[in-house]
Amino acid sequence: MASEPQGGLTEYIQHHLTHLNFQVSPNGFWSFHLDSVSVSLALGVIFCLWFWLYARKATAGVPGKGQAFLEIVLEFVDGQVKDVFHGDRRFLGPLALTVFIWVFLMNAMDLLPVDLLPWITEKFGVGHFRAVPTADVNMTFAMSITVLLLVIFYSFKAKGFGGYMHELFTAPFGKWFAPFNFALNLVELVSKPVSLAMRLFGNMYAGELVFMLIAGLFSAGSWLLFGMGVIGYTVWGIFHILIISIQAFIFMVLTIVYISMAHDHH
Repeated sequence: MASEPQGGLTEYIQHHLTHLNFQVSPNGFWSFHLDSVSVSLALGVIFCLWFWLYARKATAGVPGKGQAFLEIVLEFVDGQVKDVFHGDRRFLGPLALTVFIWVFLMNAMDLLPVDLLPWITEKFGVGHFRAVPTADVNMTFAMSITVLLLVIFYSFKAKGFGGYMHELFTAPFGKWFAPFNFALNLVELVSKPVSLAMRLFGNMYAGELVFMLIAGLFSAGSWLLFGMGVIGYTVWGIFHILIISIQAFIFMVLTIVYISMAHDHH
């Protein structure tokens, strides 16, 4: 059987990499990716309802399977926070849990068949829909900038305005190198959200692209390529479970580390 032309696969990938946009400004400079926003909000609501329902039914006796699983997750996240941060964890603990579960759920959307959600939304007249919010650089930067704002907030809270300004201009080389110290600390501060966002985005975008390339084998016109596509999709999907878990864990740990560093004094 004849294989699919290269142009068809290229158009297929380009179509699946196009977001559902809502233009705010006429020139297109300001727009929203409705698919990334809607999926992330839906997953956030599901996460909150899931934990809230089990928290309502939690018992001090022998827990059920659902409660036992949530307790394992809570203890795991709390253990990571304890190892890194030694202050008041009343805010940082829930924040770390939210970051870990929410990022994991958004990453896990990559395990759905590539054409499933686009096929469903097409029935409602929506031509483009990407199901993985963390494969959208705008979404990962939005989360990382939020972490940056928390880092700045806790820096002022822990050291005061004068103390933090003194640290920015005098650490690490002393007051005589104030401009150099400030530039160095500014680069360090800006690099935190950039590294957070680009690491998560790069891994999830690459994973999504590999799934699309494998899915292209299904319509290649050859039963051999179709079988290779099924095997490849299964193997990459199993391996990708490890990737989405590690990326959620890294994002959570770095969030804790950055906020913990904001409490440290030079």
